[in-house]
Amino acid sequence: MNEPAIRDIWVYLSTSPLLGLTITLVAYGLAYRLYLKSNSSPLVNPVVTSVAMLIAVLMVTGTSYSEYFEGGQFVHFLLGPATVALAVPLYDQFSRLRQLWLPVTISLVCGVVIAAGSSIGLAWLLGGSTEIQMSLAPKSATAPVAMGISETIGGIPSLTAVLVVATGIVGAVLGTKLFEWMRITDDSVKGIAMGVAAHGIGTARAFQVSSQMGAFSGLAMALSAFATALIVPWLVDLIGI
Repeated sequence: MNEPAIRDIWVYLSTSPLLGLTITLVAYGLAYRLYLKSNSSPLVNPVVTSVAMLIAVLMVTGTSYSEYFEGGQFVHFLLGPATVALAVPLYDQFSRLRQLWLPVTISLVCGVVIAAGSSIGLAWLLGGSTEIQMSLAPKSATAPVAMGISETIGGIPSLTAVLVVATGIVGAVLGTKLFEWMRITDDSVKGIAMGVAAHGIGTARAFQVSSQMGAFSGLAMALSAFATALIVPWLVDLIGI
């Protein structure tokens, strides 16, 4: 395709809500191809790569986030149906889940307490303000829940949103390697750990490994959000911040 044709396409898209949708789909498509060519290396996670591509395109073209989101909101809308669809693989693993309800519950509570407690503690040791500590506390829950909790306990919701995304990316990139180093082979165990620690982005990575790991990660992500909403405010009161 010649340069004038590309320029004409860009001019058309830049005046249409299709811009955000188009560049999002193209960026993820390219990122996923790169991921496959790297033999599915977690270091080339398609979420990380596509986000980097989108940031670069928006900066180079001078496109504001509000302009981008006019089209990007269509992908954002699909998060709801995609989350509900996690019930399908979870149903396939229901018999396995019934056998593991006690370790799942214990892991969930421990994961939420450790994630919040360690975040608050490290921020305090490094001299972070109370607002920073409260913004970090719910970072392992999915973004809408984490932002609501952050606002309730005195954090900065916008900062929490950034921290949630960063947590998910780190978990998705390092999680599978960590399981290998620890010689953990049970996909249900890996899924619970990924869902509790890295929420939606970790769950997407878990489905790339196996449907069983993805199903348990989706379950852990949902239950972790519920548990975080209950435990974190109580933990903050207990610590006395």
